[in-house]
Amino acid sequence: MNTLLRGIGVLATVGTVSLLAFSLPSGGEARGDGGGDVMPRLTHKAWQQECASCHLAYSPALLPRASWQRLMGGLDRHFGENASLDPATRADILRFLEANAADSGTSRMGNKVMQRMGANDAPLRVTETRWFVREHDEVPRATWSRKSVSSAANCAACHRQAEKGVFDEHDIRIPK
Repeated sequence: MNTLLRGIGVLATVGTVSLLAFSLPSGGEARGDGGGDVMPRLTHKAWQQECASCHLAYSPALLPRASWQRLMGGLDRHFGENASLDPATRADILRFLEANAADSGTSRMGNKVMQRMGANDAPLRVTETRWFVREHDEVPRATWSRKSVSSAANCAACHRQAEKGVFDEHDIRIPK
């Protein structure tokens, strides 16, 4: 009798785990592993159009509100470029960035970024965050200067699905 009950218990547990696993949405942060390698799937027309015209449209969850405010306030000198926008577009993008920033509490990824950030930190570069540095600590400095990579900010050079917000370490291919 005990063996039968134990068997039923095992089957019930396996069935429940399987049901949960197959009912979770694929991708995104609902994978059950904390969403550490997938950014929140966000869409915002102006953000994608303006920011992704020059580089990856970095997820708002990678920086706190104060960083996005600093960044958007200095678009006329955006890392050596003039990326100025008309006031309405700038305000629209900033509202989106603030609403989804690392410290907005809207994503697990943002929470992870903030766990490694000081209360008054407002870095302008994602690559300057403690979270980024820790996640990339095994990457040799020489890798960032390869022509095929060019800089630590070029996520798509190694993360083949970066444009989709997927940064799974199993999909990394560091170019020669």
